[in-house]
Amino acid sequence: MTEITAALVKKLREETSAGMMDCKKALVETDGDHEAAVGWLRTKGLSVAAKKAGRIASEGLVGVSIDGATGALVEVNAETDFVARNDEFQKFVKTTAGLALESGGDLDALKAAAYPGTERTVEEQLTHLIATIGENMSLRRVQVIEVNQGIMASYVHNSLGPGLGRIAVLTALESEADATTLEALGKQISMHVAAVKPLAVSRDGLDPAAVEREREILAEQARETGKPEEIIEKMLEGRMRKYFEEVCLLDQTFVIDGETKVENVLEKASKESGAAISVSAFGLFVLGQGIEKKKEDFAAEVAAAIGN
Repeated sequence: MTEITAALVKKLREETSAGMMDCKKALVETDGDHEAAVGWLRTKGLSVAAKKAGRIASEGLVGVSIDGATGALVEVNAETDFVARNDEFQKFVKTTAGLALESGGDLDALKAAAYPGTERTVEEQLTHLIATIGENMSLRRVQVIEVNQGIMASYVHNSLGPGLGRIAVLTALESEADATTLEALGKQISMHVAAVKPLAVSRDGLDPAAVEREREILAEQARETGKPEEIIEKMLEGRMRKYFEEVCLLDQTFVIDGETKVENVLEKASKESGAAISVSAFGLFVLGQGIEKKKEDFAAEVAAAIGN
């Protein structure tokens, strides 16, 4: 049997752009035959997929799945919105969202999970899709939320199918109240989260360092007015209150009625149902959020295509 050396693996990687471990496996499978290994990688779609990996993928879909007290969110990116409408891509996102329920929110564990109906893992199935559809794709993130006693509600914006869209929200409502009441309220709060995009349920859930930075910025802005320190302190108090109203769910004005704070909406619902209702957690995935999107220069592309 031919010895699979680092030099052989390096040479194969340089030609195909496939991963180191994939190159090694290809050489093992082909007894060190370089040309056969290239063919093996192409057959598996690994060479094609690797060459597309550098492309920016900021489109795609967000998927949501709920099973009893557990809910999961996943984001799978592609290069174009066209792929988001592909049946195979949608099936992959929906299936992966269901598998995410057992992942504990661990992205690596989800990628390594067995993909139903195949002998591939989730990550290998995605590689297969890349080779088949012809665009770079990535399983970007996953979040899992659980509720102790109550319901898990969801909302999907710009939906392309059940549990699939561009914005997805999960809301965990803790309560012993009637499930029908909780589901209606949970749907409304999920819609609110999708629209207003809070950073945390309450002030306690915010990053203390981020809050302190905001306080310092607002304090400096207040001092620039030249007013006395006692006035500045009152100004700072008001500006911090406004900041919390912008980023904390319970402090925000409920978008459904445009006047009641979410905290008061929960208090009213608790009284009417006869059981305390609280939001223990929420998850919000906005497609492509934080990804630097490619800026298209169509004039340059046309010029390049005609050789100018």
